[in-house]
Amino acid sequence: MAEAHSAVAFSFAITHEGWDVNFDREVLNLVWSSGVRSWKKRLARFKNSVKNGVYPAPLQSLWAMVAIITSLHFAGFKMPYSLTDKILTLLPGKTLEWQFTACTIMAIVIWLTVIYTLRYTLKLLLMYKGWMYEQRGKNRQVSLKTKLWLLAVKILSSGGNKPLLYSYQGSLPRLPLPPVEETMKRYLRSVRPLYDDEKYTKVEKLAEEFQSGIATKLQRYLVLKSWWSSNYVSDWWEEYVYLRGRSPLIVNSNFYGIDAILMSPTQSQAARAAMIIHTCLQYRRLIERQELEPILIQGLVPLCSWQYERVFNTTRVPGVETDKIVHYNDTKHIVVYHKGRYFKVYIYHQNRILHPCEIEIQMQMILEDTSAPAAGEERLAALTAGERTAWANARTEFFFKGTNRQSLDAVEKAAFVVALDDIPYEFDENDPSKLDQYGKILLCGKGYDRWFDKSFTLCFSTNGRIGFNAEHSWADAPVMGHLWEFCIGTEIESGYGPDGHTLGTPEFNPPKPVRLQWELNASCQSAIERSYQVVQGLCNDIDLRIFMHTAYGKGLMKECRVSPDAYIQMALQLAYFRDAGKFSLTYEASMTRLYREGRTETVRPCTIESAKWVRAMEDKNVTTEQRIKLLNDACLQHQRGYQDAMCGKGIDRHLFCLYVVSKYLEVDSPFLKEVLSEPWRLSTSQTPHGQTSRLDLKKHPKCISAGGGFGPVADDGYGVSYIIAGEDLLFFHISSKKSSPVTDSSRFALAVEKALDDLKNLFADWKRIQNQKKHSANASKPEVANSNNSHTKKLESNHVGSKPEEVLSRPNEQKIPNGKDCQSSFLDSESGKSDKLSRFDSELLETKQFINKV
Repeated sequence: MAEAHSAVAFSFAITHEGWDVNFDREVLNLVWSSGVRSWKKRLARFKNSVKNGVYPAPLQSLWAMVAIITSLHFAGFKMPYSLTDKILTLLPGKTLEWQFTACTIMAIVIWLTVIYTLRYTLKLLLMYKGWMYEQRGKNRQVSLKTKLWLLAVKILSSGGNKPLLYSYQGSLPRLPLPPVEETMKRYLRSVRPLYDDEKYTKVEKLAEEFQSGIATKLQRYLVLKSWWSSNYVSDWWEEYVYLRGRSPLIVNSNFYGIDAILMSPTQSQAARAAMIIHTCLQYRRLIERQELEPILIQGLVPLCSWQYERVFNTTRVPGVETDKIVHYNDTKHIVVYHKGRYFKVYIYHQNRILHPCEIEIQMQMILEDTSAPAAGEERLAALTAGERTAWANARTEFFFKGTNRQSLDAVEKAAFVVALDDIPYEFDENDPSKLDQYGKILLCGKGYDRWFDKSFTLCFSTNGRIGFNAEHSWADAPVMGHLWEFCIGTEIESGYGPDGHTLGTPEFNPPKPVRLQWELNASCQSAIERSYQVVQGLCNDIDLRIFMHTAYGKGLMKECRVSPDAYIQMALQLAYFRDAGKFSLTYEASMTRLYREGRTETVRPCTIESAKWVRAMEDKNVTTEQRIKLLNDACLQHQRGYQDAMCGKGIDRHLFCLYVVSKYLEVDSPFLKEVLSEPWRLSTSQTPHGQTSRLDLKKHPKCISAGGGFGPVADDGYGVSYIIAGEDLLFFHISSKKSSPVTDSSRFALAVEKALDDLKNLFADWKRIQNQKKHSANASKPEVANSNNSHTKKLESNHVGSKPEEVLSRPNEQKIPNGKDCQSSFLDSESGKSDKLSRFDSELLETKQFINKV
């Protein structure tokens, strides 16, 4: 509507009588409303910034401090060092007003001193990570040091005001830089199961030469960067791993997320789109006002919220050599793609967000629009999916000015993009191929019906099912997962009418969608077609299999007293070894959001211990108890590796930053080249859930998403994303390339299913053996009771459960630290109030109850 008036909003002409000025009052009213809304948001940001700056103290404490200091002064009490009198000597007079001014200045100084003391004390406390390494299980006690730490954090965090989204940012510590020596030890240990003796000796020699040579100089520069910047990894990781990549975003970078497929709230495409769009806008408002709850582990330890800033109004702009992320502070529209046409849809009217019933009218207008797309418009977004340099050149040549520039600005400045697909997304438990196709539609679409540069594109099918495609550089998957959970949970609460449409009555006729105009000449259409051909090749080469495992889920894993994430990672190691006949470098994403501006770190699940267990599973001569012992050792090592990664003691980000410094200094390092050239043939991550209190899975167990996935990292490897969707349900999203002769996603899915079944049988056999021993021990008790030989009684007492192999083979007695369980539900990390995140030791829970009483 505003664009319809913009051409005639202001006009003037010069006549013989002077200036003739005309203006449109409706447009002026729109401009005025937009300005008022903008200033309100600026004032709200300023107010929130002040609140965040003084947290954990409430802002009202300043007035209390002023009142106390003023009362003491006028009551005749002297301040320490006569500070009030000294301040008075600097003021023009000593009247009542100036005395009050001196007291106010004195109160502000004391108040700021106390606040910053509290903030830096909290920052020092949050540097402690010993709580993550606390042993768990029966008869385990939390150390006194951790109990005191919990008490101190609880006291400092329990301010008088509720924390905002960014309240803890100033209190988060910086990511620590590990010593080179420790990183070298961890690296060499991680590659030992991958290499034979000859290859390992070569790598070991390169590591020694690097450590004793150029590493010292490179480390000095990293130390300086770690002191100067808030995070010594994140900016380089974003630039060199994401933004400087010239390969297509589709398959290689973007990832997708799927609907809660076990439920179907409505089959109306317009109604479902309206509800989810409205929920996303509510989420954006929570972020803008900083009212979104910060994620706290066990309600105490905060995670960094920095990545939430760019969820909306964000786009990746292509460049010839490097891209850039552009974020707009405010926008009042979204862009909708349907049957080759782009529509600009205003989602604010009369200073409020449109209601779902009003947005549904807009969506229905688009669905009923029969206009034909302009020449080249239908496949325009293939440019965003193809080679980045080609898109950058086309953008400069064809979209630099005029109509194309205005329409491109409308897309890039939109809050997000919506794709109303003209096909259904289908799911049938008896036909797995439908779910596979569902995932591929979200990952690739048609290659041109998603705007791959935008932070995310919401996708809606003709039968009401939904999904999203997200760009990866601006944030990691847990942030997008948080939004997705919020949308699904809010949708369940809001509901639909009996006819499947949104509830409520429109209060006015919403603004009509505005068709975006394009002038795409023959050269531009040729560029679009070239990108489309590249994209088609990538999409046709993707082999995606979504495996729904219904035999068991988290429930059985908890009964086995094993971390669910470690359990699944061991199953993946066993499946890959059976599929490929060898071990390979394995990537699992963890998160470093316990530190300021933290993103991800790599966990290497293929360890010496996991390799021993896998070989034992393939060796028929190994007993069940030996396999259980080896499995416990492997899970313990995996736990420790994950905890180290979360605490800044990872391998790969440190080596990556050393490599970046070496490139800046133009120094060649054979060791770093060797490390960074190793392919990740098995890339894995876990989809997060349970990050919002809005979604109650106990009340709505079918409300959980089926997770999401991504393309393979290596041409001859697999990409595996999984989600522990419930007590009896797992989803695996397995991707590979059809062009590779050594990979097959369906074959690997069968291998994963077999590995999970073997793990279940392994624990069943172990329990059966333990029960037999227990019955044997109980059967021998009467004989022992009838015996008067106290020595025999002592022997029997020592015999039960005292064998070394029995003790080591008990999952419930293993010393698996707690940290991994705190974060195993995150992709890159990453984060949230997940089920595992909230499962501390029972001792920690008791400690927290004790703290609350104190």
